[in-house]
Amino acid sequence: MNDLVMILLSFFGGTAIGALFFGGLWFTTKKVLTSKWPVSLYLGSLFIRIGFTLLGFYYIGQNDWKYMLFCLLGFISARFIVIRMTKTKEMELMKLEKKY
Repeated sequence: MNDLVMILLSFFGGTAIGALFFGGLWFTTKKVLTSKWPVSLYLGSLFIRIGFTLLGFYYIGQNDWKYMLFCLLGFISARFIVIRMTKTKEMELMKLEKKY
């Protein structure tokens, strides 16, 4: 039972890490277009996102391949969730622009 709880926590932890990583990537690409220093913004965001992701995987994985695997599966599933969420927002904005 304890192993199942840890596996679920690893999956949801990976999902949270992935949401922050890919959500941060989406936010950065939006802000880079209007930034005075786009390269600094992009590189700063990249290092922060990668550092947070590596630390999250290190602490969630706990030197066990099962926890690391489920963390990775959660991370990948968050990618599809963020893509779907951002795609719907972009579609709504495009529909509003076509109206006017």
